Amino acid sequence: MNGDDEQLLRGRVYGHDHEDPGPRPDRRYAELVGGPLDGLLLDITDRSDDASATGIALPTELGRFGTGGRAIYIPRPGDRARLDWTGDIP
Repeated sequence: MNGDDEQLLRGRVYGHDHEDPGPRPDRRYAELVGGPLDGLLLDITDRSDDASATGIALPTELGRFGTGGRAIYIPRPGDRARLDWTGDIP
């Protein structure tokens, strides 16, 4: 992914339609930091704190394993509004 592609992803919500990629005021989001999904927002409105504390495996074809791979993000200690990338899995 080049710099232009990365700029297009910033501020978009992971998994949302390209026609309506932005965040909504009635939802809660965490920023994905690092890895293939860096800069995207993840809607965490319906996720329990326990579920996100153990890490979240997000399907992506942008990571090390391509199509079918997943990127793992865990909450940043002391900052639940950011999820840090820890690696990719097949």
